Amino acid sequence: MTTPTSIVAPPILFEDGEALVIDKPAGLPVDRPRRGGPCLEDYLDALRLGFQRRPAPVHRLDTDTSGCLLLARNPKALKRFNKAFEERLVAKTYLAILDMEPAQGTGTIDLALAKISSAEKGWRMIAAKKGKPAISHWELLQVISEGDRRRSLIRFRPETGRTHQLRVHALQGLGCALLGDPVYGPKRGQNTGAARTMLHAETIAVERAGKPPIQAFAPFPEDFACAGLSAPEVPGFEPADG
Repeated sequence: MTTPTSIVAPPILFEDGEALVIDKPAGLPVDRPRRGGPCLEDYLDALRLGFQRRPAPVHRLDTDTSGCLLLARNPKALKRFNKAFEERLVAKTYLAILDMEPAQGTGTIDLALAKISSAEKGWRMIAAKKGKPAISHWELLQVISEGDRRRSLIRFRPETGRTHQLRVHALQGLGCALLGDPVYGPKRGQNTGAARTMLHAETIAVERAGKPPIQAFAPFPEDFACAGLSAPEVPGFEPADG
């Protein structure tokens, strides 16, 4: 398949014999959309980088979400990385923008999630007592003022990896959907001041027995800076530019 010319190939943030971490751009689906169009699969041949096999994504990021995406370069590594995710041994942080200022500076959101669907609205996740456990820690990094409005930069550290976890936890745990979220925020088509859901997979770290850990950091996105926020310091990584 020909690589689409409208999408910039994802930069590589980490590489060794069993793993790649790429900086997935916002707007690039991991899986092929039902309606067709570009997706990560279009770049897997180019990401072989001399290896016989194409790398395989270990986890998923929403189409709008940018940042760290882990790929396994062989089946054994894929199996080990999947097990690490299942056992909650993968550490991740995400940056998000909210059009509000939380009352506190840090906190933990413990809301189980379940999937619902309807003909009118399609499917979505909701907080439900009988849902799957979902836990997210968060901290407030920055607040800017725009008249009477406040805009916040939040760092999330999820313990679990449920579908749409941070998007639902932001809405029902902090009281405000992520900026630009068309599902959990304002209705699609309304002006939110953002071209996408403002969520960025900032870091990922995976411990490995007998090998150095996988560690990767995805630089602060340009559209986050255009929204008025500044790149925060990331413990364990070089300070971000800008």
